[in-house]
Amino acid sequence: MPRYTLFRKMVLLLVIMLVPIVGLYFYSNRTSTEVLGNELNQSNTNQLNFFQTQVNTNIELFSLWPTLLMQDPDIFGFKDIFLSSEYFNLDIINLVKRIQTKLNIQESSSNWKTKLYIFSPSLGRMVSDNDVEAYDNNNDLKKRMKPGWQVEKKGEGNNEYYEFSLITAYPYSSFNHPEDANLIIELKFDSSNIQDMLDKFKSDGRRDPVYYKQDLGIIYNRTADRSLTNEILQQIREEPLKVVENRTLELHGQQYLVNIAASKTIGWYLIDYMPLKDILAPIEKSNRLFYFSVGLLLLMSCLAAYMLYAEVQVPMKKLVIAFKKLRNEDYSVRLHSKGNNEFSFVFQRFNSMVDQIQQLFENVYMERIHVREARLKQLQSQINPHFFYNCFSFISSMAKLGNMKAVVAMSQNLSSYYRYTTRQERDVVPLLEELEFVRNYLEIQKMRKPQLEFIIDMPDVMRKWELPLLVVQPLVENAVLHGIEPRSGAGSIRIVGELHKDEMRIVVEDGGKGMISGEMDKLKLSLSQPMNQEMGCGLWNVQQRMQIRYGESAGLTFMPSDLGGLKVVLHWPIEQTRAQG
Repeated sequence: MPRYTLFRKMVLLLVIMLVPIVGLYFYSNRTSTEVLGNELNQSNTNQLNFFQTQVNTNIELFSLWPTLLMQDPDIFGFKDIFLSSEYFNLDIINLVKRIQTKLNIQESSSNWKTKLYIFSPSLGRMVSDNDVEAYDNNNDLKKRMKPGWQVEKKGEGNNEYYEFSLITAYPYSSFNHPEDANLIIELKFDSSNIQDMLDKFKSDGRRDPVYYKQDLGIIYNRTADRSLTNEILQQIREEPLKVVENRTLELHGQQYLVNIAASKTIGWYLIDYMPLKDILAPIEKSNRLFYFSVGLLLLMSCLAAYMLYAEVQVPMKKLVIAFKKLRNEDYSVRLHSKGNNEFSFVFQRFNSMVDQIQQLFENVYMERIHVREARLKQLQSQINPHFFYNCFSFISSMAKLGNMKAVVAMSQNLSSYYRYTTRQERDVVPLLEELEFVRNYLEIQKMRKPQLEFIIDMPDVMRKWELPLLVVQPLVENAVLHGIEPRSGAGSIRIVGELHKDEMRIVVEDGGKGMISGEMDKLKLSLSQPMNQEMGCGLWNVQQRMQIRYGESAGLTFMPSDLGGLKVVLHWPIEQTRAQG
């Protein structure tokens, strides 16, 4: 129905407004989720690397124990003892006790549970921290003599564990010929030590770390979900494992974030996984709340739009039509309201206003004209002293320097200036007269500063247009005093007229020191504020006078000049110029 056209437009506008908001929220949320995922992966990778470093540090420390023990005089001398009988003598017993004490101290230096064994082929004895046993030189010890850490699986089912062992022999070349070994040291620890560290690493409750090595097995933490862990490991085994990597897997309709870090020391992979729903749950809850809020807001906005149409738009339309008739000087228009609401009061006041407006219109209009003219006269009178002060200052300076030609020239120019301003009975003058006055001013300035060069390029059609008195000269004066004067050497000023489709422009450029962006913004802001004692009145008066005569679109614009200094553009609309004319 036609009466719902505006309502539909308002609803469409609301939808158009909400779509970018929802789109930006979706994009922002996706970006935040990606950043969160990257940060989480980086954080988890750093934690895994740190944990792996702790484990590797312990294991690498253990790798040094046999070498350190080999340097001990008691242990190193143990290889050269031979039995002349079946029993140890007192010296050997004391030596064994000292060795056991040292083994016990070495094992106690770490919080890991470790066992050290010293084998003496010459005695056929194995010494530990609490026992001395005979062993067969032909047993599997010689078969296990291989460089590096050896891992052996022990136990079955839930009692399954792994035993890590490191064998060091003297001389070191005896690994290839075990029968030539004089002393053998073996270090052992089981996977319960690693399980202890995995349990501490799992303390936050979300992660579930395990150690894994292909073709050997898995070291679980003690509270691990073994079934889920095995399913995840089965998936990640489908692709070769990297030294450090992050993966996202889907299992049973749920996504898991998997982080992997390999141990360079023992070759096992530390694998940690956690469900993404635990991480993204707050974000998903926030998303649901946001979309619900947007839907509710759209529904309430549609209801408000309909109420606005029915209760406001229809009466406002009547009021607009009445004002249009009033604008066309139809003072017979009257409004009649149905019901008793706020618009009935407005309609009554409108009818009362129409009765009085014809009587007041002419008086108010004339009063505004007088106020506008008085304001324009006041602003125009304020700009003249600004130039007089500069002229008298120049005459005083030249008189002190004895430059009488400059004094005479300035005096003549001041006389011409006084004649120009006092004999003007109109508020506007042809641009041609203003430009002649500007040229006269620049010639005097050139006498004071011979290096000054200026160009005035104005289209003939613009020279006939009229504009307020003394609006170009202050721009030129500011270019000379604030642009050219502070710099030594030559200076140039260019005055150009531009006629565009909708407006006229007079451009004043100088080759002076110029202004930075912040200074130009500050100057532009000062022109729109009330004049105070700190700012000069020249530019401010030009801005105010142009806006009073031609409207808010007229005034001054500042920008850097190609000459190196400041470029000031005086612009005003052509339509306003014709209306004023």
